[in-house]
Amino acid sequence: MRQARKKKTQQKIVYEPEKKAKPAAQPAHFAQASFLISAPTLRECPDDEGLEIAFVGRSNAGKSSALNCLTSPRLARTSKTPGRTQLINFFTLDEQRRLVDLPGYGYAKVPEAMRREWGKHLGAYISERKCLIGMVMLMDARHPLTDFDCQLLEVAASRDLPVHVLLTKADKLKRGPAKNQLLAVRQELKEMQGDFSVQLFSSLKGEGCGEAWKKLDTWLAWPPVKPDEQQTADDL
Repeated sequence: MRQARKKKTQQKIVYEPEKKAKPAAQPAHFAQASFLISAPTLRECPDDEGLEIAFVGRSNAGKSSALNCLTSPRLARTSKTPGRTQLINFFTLDEQRRLVDLPGYGYAKVPEAMRREWGKHLGAYISERKCLIGMVMLMDARHPLTDFDCQLLEVAASRDLPVHVLLTKADKLKRGPAKNQLLAVRQELKEMQGDFSVQLFSSLKGEGCGEAWKKLDTWLAWPPVKPDEQQTADDL
């Protein structure tokens, strides 16, 4: 009598969803940032002492949105019309530390005379401000390293000023293209031979804040964000 074949038991394969790192916890000193003053020229700026980090970028790069994402939702005014930031806006973290929102550049609909005036104040601040210890440069991840971006990077390198680039609106790109763009920009910055670093960032999704906070804390001589709270480009 033929023996009955034993049925093969098929092992079920269970696919687990990819685990995402938990969002970085916002350091208290950024949450308590408050508006200090707006200055039309370098002469009207606060006393040149303490520590300042400037946020700079094209008018449509999401500079004010990034500032709000890293600090308070209503700290910096945002506008649907690029080019509205015409003043140097100062925000205080404590008595000695400030964040600075510089006028956006490169918006074609702004009159040429006004663009030249903004460029003059922008260049004067970056070149002459002694308490400026670093710059956060905002670039649209889809259109990075414009001619004016590169000019400002050269100015920063000439005075040994570190620059951390946020490739904003990273949520507009799929994960693969976003990482490729990050690697390409990182390589170009390396060839410029300045103290430059770069990361992906999305104000809309709040992604990349942990890495940015860690960089700012290093410049401002605050204790760094804990490793388990850091969110990097790998989490995008």
